Amino acid sequence: MAQAETEALFKVLDRSVTILMQQLSVSYVDALIETGDNLLSDHVQVEDGQPDAEHVAELSKLYATVNLTQYDAETIRRALQLALLKAIHNDRVDPNHQMTPDSIGLLTAYLIAKLVGQTPELSILDIAVGTGNLLTTVMNQLQPNQTMPIQGYGVDNDDNQLAIAAMSMDLQKSKVALFHQDAIDPLVMPKTKVAIGDLPVGYYPLDERVQTFKTKATNGHSYVHHLLIEQAMSQLQPGGWGVFLVPTNVFQSQESQGLLQWMSSEAYLQGLLNLPTNLFLDEKSRKSVVVLQKRGGEAKQAGKVLLGEFPSFEDTRAFEAFTAQIDEWVGQNISR
Repeated sequence: MAQAETEALFKVLDRSVTILMQQLSVSYVDALIETGDNLLSDHVQVEDGQPDAEHVAELSKLYATVNLTQYDAETIRRALQLALLKAIHNDRVDPNHQMTPDSIGLLTAYLIAKLVGQTPELSILDIAVGTGNLLTTVMNQLQPNQTMPIQGYGVDNDDNQLAIAAMSMDLQKSKVALFHQDAIDPLVMPKTKVAIGDLPVGYYPLDERVQTFKTKATNGHSYVHHLLIEQAMSQLQPGGWGVFLVPTNVFQSQESQGLLQWMSSEAYLQGLLNLPTNLFLDEKSRKSVVVLQKRGGEAKQAGKVLLGEFPSFEDTRAFEAFTAQIDEWVGQNISR
């Protein structure tokens, strides 16, 4: 039933987007944002006579088939994800702007659930929120086990990506505050319990802006994913958790010394889990999940760092065996 609802909603979105692309001469992404705004306002926006009356009528008929109150947040998120996957193909989106796959979002949520457990209040910061797919996947998975609505925060410097995120979160009725800024700049949201991020990989070009960061490079440009880890962890409550997608070789590069030195005083490395190879085009683009805990509170270094490699999601038996090992590790090493 859920799959059928997702597909039905996607068809409405896709047809609406196609009409608006032609009528407004805009990209798939821009037309999708316009469609979301139309659905939220329950009104087809017209500017300078576009879309014309004929297509306003067609759009209104399409929107009338959608009752947002009948869909849960996950159905809306999945339908939007299908539309965004089509946008990636149509608009040739930059790889750093592409969505985090659902499978990785579900893994992130699973790890956070094990590490944090049920807590009266849960707040999550996504330091590189993009279109919001990772953050809303995690929130939607965790919310049923929480007594209070989860508070999300997202940071990104791309206004187009944030516009998609805002539209998506409004449709899902997610409790999220979004901040349009360079994530390296000082953050203004409250300290959170959890920080996540599918971190962009590469160099941060503005050396003068990272002089106070302990993870900055000694020479030349600094790795942006190192800087974002430090920034996100600084925004956590004592004992808070950071779960980040990073290059698999994050601790093997020459530049990793600064990251390790920072960790020696600010965070505990509690886990490093390689993601399945079949999720990536090649070994060079492969990512891992790094699990960090901010020092302070009741936090302490686990007796044994959680290391391993997730088996293919298609190998159900191996995957269940691996998650059972994680459950056992949490029980033996993590106090909450």
